[in-house]
Amino acid sequence: MREFIVEADGGSRGNPGPAGYGSVVIDAATGETLMEAAEYIGVATNNVAEYKGLVAGLKAAHRLDPTASVHVRMDSKLVVEQMSGRWKIKHPDMKPLAAEAARVFPSSQVTYEWIPREKNKHADRLANEAMDAGKRGVAWSPSASTAELDARAARAAAAAPEPSGPPGDAVAGAARARAALAGARPSADVTATPADDATAVAGEAVVTGEAVATGEAVGTGGAVATGESADRRAASGAARTTPPVGWAAPADLGAPATFVLLRHGETPLTPEKRFSGSGGTDPSLSAVGREQAERAAAAFAARGTIQAIVSSPLKRCQETAHTVAARLGLDVHIEDGLRETDFGAWEGLTFGEVRERHPEDLNAWLASPKVAPPGGESFAAVSRRVASARDRLTSAYAGRTVLLVTHVTPIKTLVRLALGAPPESLFRMELAAASVSAVAYYADGNASLRLLNDTSHLR
Repeated sequence: MREFIVEADGGSRGNPGPAGYGSVVIDAATGETLMEAAEYIGVATNNVAEYKGLVAGLKAAHRLDPTASVHVRMDSKLVVEQMSGRWKIKHPDMKPLAAEAARVFPSSQVTYEWIPREKNKHADRLANEAMDAGKRGVAWSPSASTAELDARAARAAAAAPEPSGPPGDAVAGAARARAALAGARPSADVTATPADDATAVAGEAVVTGEAVATGEAVGTGGAVATGESADRRAASGAARTTPPVGWAAPADLGAPATFVLLRHGETPLTPEKRFSGSGGTDPSLSAVGREQAERAAAAFAARGTIQAIVSSPLKRCQETAHTVAARLGLDVHIEDGLRETDFGAWEGLTFGEVRERHPEDLNAWLASPKVAPPGGESFAAVSRRVASARDRLTSAYAGRTVLLVTHVTPIKTLVRLALGAPPESLFRMELAAASVSAVAYYADGNASLRLLNDTSHLR
């Protein structure tokens, strides 16, 4: 029998007041997040919102496996005690909600546990995202959520003890934090979740700034700059002396080639967090994805800095790119090197399904960028073709700002190479559907990360 953990929470800003709930289903054996739910419910009390979060979490678990054993964890003493049968349910608003929760699974399959608020941050974040969305007059969107990333960061921080010795101990602690995060879901071309956060996480690079978002040239002295990586030198076929970086770099380099990196809009597979690469699954945008593309197009039109558009050949990217192109009056050029990873036998599966069906292959893939999914493509191979595409495009668009419409892995790879970060950094970044990132490439070979995972245009 499968075992699930359901964490749920709800909140009300006013009690009663604008309210929302959040819930998450976790695989008890692996710790993997399987499903998230969140919703703004209008004016309600905290207790009503908490009960609705419980109901949503139980229903999500039931959809995954109606025969599973479920352990509910909540920071609401009231809900836990009432659902455990130790407290009577007296309030008329609570009775129908408690009855609805009790009907989802047989009582023999569900247990309840009270946990402190600080241990329920994932569901709490989802509930607050739902309330924030309601305040803006929009529905909560999985692709814009950052709740899971917050939860992973908290777990990683807890797993890495405070340094108590020389600097080497701090390094070891950071390594343990990275190891803790390595066990979390990798970002394939699947959405983060119904709630994914853009906060900085251990090992995640986040750089913001208006000049970045608009594609304006910024001197290397005021940006994050790195030397050219070994991957790039190998891809270009000639190793060169690493150029000076940061404040030591020459200031008069001319305008950089600026890549504004737009991840395609949401597809039907995105909220389900399924591997969606280039190996057979080529879904179109969903209604949500089309709306995201329209909002991105409006934002780029308002900025007026995009001079050319290049897209992955896959359908979801071309649809996104043509939506922007129609607004800007530009053509769309196709670059095959920007296509997503071929996930082979894993295409269309969730991370949890892959762990169940291909555990040894998955462990090998997580351990080495040179290992490919069965019948698929390794991250090392993706890195080589993306680096080659980058070199072609920086040459073709020197000094210009070009929009690249592509996927999770190519964007992360471009960011990784710009920073000179190791391959495992691919698992340390989160990219929402229709998010915007930006990298500038200078004439001396330096690269500067200007923006990562910006979703402000979707709000």
